[in-house]
Amino acid sequence: MNGGDGETSYAGNSLLQKEMIIKSKPIVEESMRELYLGTFPNCLRIADLGCSSGPNTLLFISEIMDLIHFTCQELNHKGPTFQVYLNDLPGNDFNTIFRSLPSFYEKLKKKGADFGPCFIAGMPGNFYGRLFPDHYLHFVHSNYCLHWRSQVPEGVVSKSGIPLNKGNIYIAKTSPIIVYASYLQLFERDFTLFLRLRSQEIIPGGYMVLSMIGSDKKFLSGNHSYTIFELLGITLSDMVQEGLLQEEELDSFNLPYYAPTAEEMRQVIETEGSFDIQRLETVKTDWDVNIDKGNKSLSRGEYVSKGIKVVVQPILASHFGEEIMDNLFERFAVKMDEYLEVEKGEYTNIVVSLKKRNTSE
Repeated sequence: MNGGDGETSYAGNSLLQKEMIIKSKPIVEESMRELYLGTFPNCLRIADLGCSSGPNTLLFISEIMDLIHFTCQELNHKGPTFQVYLNDLPGNDFNTIFRSLPSFYEKLKKKGADFGPCFIAGMPGNFYGRLFPDHYLHFVHSNYCLHWRSQVPEGVVSKSGIPLNKGNIYIAKTSPIIVYASYLQLFERDFTLFLRLRSQEIIPGGYMVLSMIGSDKKFLSGNHSYTIFELLGITLSDMVQEGLLQEEELDSFNLPYYAPTAEEMRQVIETEGSFDIQRLETVKTDWDVNIDKGNKSLSRGEYVSKGIKVVVQPILASHFGEEIMDNLFERFAVKMDEYLEVEKGEYTNIVVSLKKRNTSE
């Protein structure tokens, strides 16, 4: 993600991600309340995986603490100490988060002397690897991260080195079935690994709430609307046709991303077997959600393009070069404006609450 807190930063352009924190709040609160009432830990250990940077991270933490504080007041029970771990890749802009902590701690003091202390720490690392000791965490949260894969699927290139997803950067209407199958297989492998690792780190009876971009139809069914990355790939293809990019550059790039259906997600969870599904829901959000809260001078296409740019620019720039990024996303904004005039651009989001099984039962 683009770091800092300026106009082109992720922190300044993450209203979509904030919307999902708000929409998943009832499930988070239900899961956290059940966890707390079932364990009453003296120190409540929470991890936010893929925290990125900006106000959304501390928004989630603040809401969790408000819920526990309210619950303890209801029960006339002394509140716990909070230990919160913020996880993302080592290159994440943790410094922007850390600079905002003094004001965050000042706000916590206003809750009163009976409100337990809170300790926040960074935990850099890849969540497709181990991050915490055995049976250590009570609650794990991840918002808008698990659609990112650990790598690009190997099956998008033939054994002889021929690119199989020509002209695309993700699964598209023109992608062969082997491309879809490769993405699905990688999702199943990655998500299985994620669940297995977290099952080692979470206490029996602990919870996870995961929110991610999904899909409500299987790809290549012939009737799916364009995905946002399909349209971005078409924009890059236009630049190839105009001689602004080499065809080989486009054909050799595929996003490490997959948006599963709810059923695909359910199957992996049930097959892996460490967690019981408490809730699994799909939530729709418009591509230009919260546009009224953003820069009023932007068109719908410009608003969507800017939000996508802060997420994928580092990945694209490492392959295509930084010098074409402004041109690419200006073109993408125009294409997005044209698309949204005739089609409804929507994300299908999946929110799932999971409870760690007690292996001694």
